[in-house]
Amino acid sequence: MTAMAPGRTAPDLSFLLDHTSHVLRTRMAAELAEIGLTPRMHCVLVHALEGERTQIQLAEIGDMDKTTMVVTVDALEKAGLAERRPSSTDRRARIIMVTEKGAEVARRSQQIVDGVHRDALEALPKDEREVLLRAMKRLVEGHLSTPVELGQGARRARQSQK
Repeated sequence: MTAMAPGRTAPDLSFLLDHTSHVLRTRMAAELAEIGLTPRMHCVLVHALEGERTQIQLAEIGDMDKTTMVVTVDALEKAGLAERRPSSTDRRARIIMVTEKGAEVARRSQQIVDGVHRDALEALPKDEREVLLRAMKRLVEGHLSTPVELGQGARRARQSQK
């Protein structure tokens, strides 16, 4: 006897959010690649410009492990977009300073990211955009604000906003 798959009793929210997030990330990555950046490089540049931040702080903001952060900063340094410098408050820590060239690239990359977001939202009628954004913000700040700790099961998605 063949078992029947259970019927859905609710829309597949996981699929909808995962799929749209994946497509948005791939579009963003493709457009950023045109100026020689990855989304991680963009994230580090933009957040490093906000104030003195250590590599560890920037890795947390970008949800990167230590190795990924080192590789990302190495690429930024090689491109002349950022430098590691000693922290003024903790001599053991390194802060990421964005160069003038890096600041120009960050402005351009932010325009690209904003454009990708704008294009996605403009695919909806204006009234639906506003409802979607309010609903997503409510979920992010409320019911879905904190992931459940699982040990080794699920991989955590990036949490900081661009």
